Amino acid sequence: QVQLVESGGGLVQAGGSLRLSCVASGLAFSQYDMGWFRQAPGKEPEFVTAIKRSGGRTFYADSVKGRFTISRDNAKNTVYLQLNSLIPDDTAVYYCAAGTYYSLSRRFEHNYWGQGTQVTVST
Repeated sequence: QVQLVESGGGLVQAGGSLRLSCVASGLAFSQYDMGWFRQAPGKEPEFVTAIKRSGGRTFYADSVKGRFTISRDNAKNTVYLQLNSLIPDDTAVYYCAAGTYYSLSRRFEHNYWGQGTQVTVST
């Protein structure tokens, strides 16, 4: 059974930082690209960032570029998301996903999806 378990969310003031983690089990972690999505209340899920299976290439939505950093540790089956300079618009449930990122079309096709962790940024 595949599981993706996110953690690290919370309440933070604008300008603050958080570090999210996603631990994967039940799959060959190093053979999947990993990504983070977020969904704000009343909105569709939004792609945030992805990292290729080797960890050599990363991709970001324009809205988070320069503020968020994705990384992975294949030995620990874990992907991380460092969130810096947070703003209220970053408030959402953040989900990690395993799948394939197509860089030319900027599309992440997910095979597995976590349960999410809430990030709330106050003014």
